[in-house]
Amino acid sequence: MVVSTYIGIYYNVVICIAFYYFFSSMTNLLPWTYCNNPWNTPTCNGVVTPRGINNTLANVTRSLVTGAAEVAVEVVNKTKRTSPSEEYWKHYVLQISDDIGNFGEVRLPILGCLAVSWVVVFLCLIRGVKSSGKVVYFTATFPYVVLTILFIRGITLEGAVTGIKYYLTPQWHKILDAKVWGDAASQIFYSLGCAWGGLITMASYNKFHNNCYRDSIIISITNCATSVYAGFVIFSILGFMAHHLNVDVSEVADHGPGLAFVAYPEALTLLPISPLWSLLFFFMLILLGLGTQFCLLETLVTAIVDEIGTDWIVRNKTVVTGGVAIVGFLLGVPLTTQAGIYWLLLMDNYAASFSLVIISCIMCICIMYVYGHKKYFKDVEMMLGFPPPIFFRVCWRFVSPIIISFILIFTVIQYKPITYNDYVYPGWSLAIGFLMAMSSVICIPIYALYKIAKSEGTTFLERLKNSCKPDVKWGPALSEHRIGLYATPGSEGEVEVRPLKEDLPIISAGNASRNVASHL
Repeated sequence: MVVSTYIGIYYNVVICIAFYYFFSSMTNLLPWTYCNNPWNTPTCNGVVTPRGINNTLANVTRSLVTGAAEVAVEVVNKTKRTSPSEEYWKHYVLQISDDIGNFGEVRLPILGCLAVSWVVVFLCLIRGVKSSGKVVYFTATFPYVVLTILFIRGITLEGAVTGIKYYLTPQWHKILDAKVWGDAASQIFYSLGCAWGGLITMASYNKFHNNCYRDSIIISITNCATSVYAGFVIFSILGFMAHHLNVDVSEVADHGPGLAFVAYPEALTLLPISPLWSLLFFFMLILLGLGTQFCLLETLVTAIVDEIGTDWIVRNKTVVTGGVAIVGFLLGVPLTTQAGIYWLLLMDNYAASFSLVIISCIMCICIMYVYGHKKYFKDVEMMLGFPPPIFFRVCWRFVSPIIISFILIFTVIQYKPITYNDYVYPGWSLAIGFLMAMSSVICIPIYALYKIAKSEGTTFLERLKNSCKPDVKWGPALSEHRIGLYATPGSEGEVEVRPLKEDLPIISAGNASRNVASHL
């Protein structure tokens, strides 16, 4: 829940910036095309000129550096060259300050877009999964249409093959880079929703005998294939841009916000009818972001409803959703200031990185070795109707904990403080980052100690042993599913199937209501 809170706060800020760029693209000329705007500096050097031809100075200068041509030109200072899209991003959209502690002013256009983003999320979740489930059909499928359109356009451009070759060429020297492994782990955990509650929340709405084995395979393959496909779309355009500038693809490739809001928008300015392509691209980003945000907000709302569980809370879930959205908006306001990008990247690198790996490792160990792998396998078999395959059993018990632990240790040993371009984060900000990372992890030992203290026993070991046992109410929510180990004995020792009542052993009121709804 803590991780989902952190991600939900800053992720909606990313969506609101995509909204801002989407609205800014509704023009005949993209505002980050040229260097003749009030926010541009003397070092601005665009890839196109007002007459629509190539910027000769940029081409020749870079050709000199790369050795592609030997032409004498007068250059003000090549090392200070900045693109119009970069200056639009820094000096106009963000109006970025010089330090993370210098908040400056709230960027009202960004704040307005943040409000729009939260309103859209709230309206789509106003009836819970009943409303968001219908919206997700569109937010999850239409981006593939946009990706396909951009891919077809991208591969027809000159230089696209070069960009795709760069994308497919492994960089083996980075195989021992801890940051690469850490980023890869964080990305796969993030894209699949592992360890931050989204999967558990959404799965609680499934039917009891839903084939989650099939779903896990489909989702994993689709997620991987989508990432690879998106790479072709991105690098075909970046290859065209590199060809246009006569530079290597590595010089135009970027990551994080720099790719979505600087490099790719700059490449789009080279295309005919560039506002149309920009609208499609940022509309796709908005849909992808909203799909994730739906899950994040639903996770928080479900946790509140299930844990508090009062009649008023259950009946007024819409009010809870609105309250969470308002709080999320208020907590996101500091990220719309001139120092907001620093805090956004700090939260992204710490609040939703280390903690995800640690939580997932603890989860694997606790389920397999505290709850017990045999009981867990029987639980899965009871729901699926067949035992989990040997591959999954080996991965759950051995492979996953070992790999996750290795990534965690490797990342900690070779840890490097984050930077944003040339800006080095001060020590106090990194301390805040670690506090955010640990704030979600520390909940686990705190609750464990609380559980041990509340357990029966005269000694610590007895309390510890009893605290590791499942609650007597543990099991399926509906009586019709309580068979075998979880069977409710009747008067003659047989399984008693009866309507769900308040005194029936259940996991939580929220889970029961969702299981009932899934059977209607």
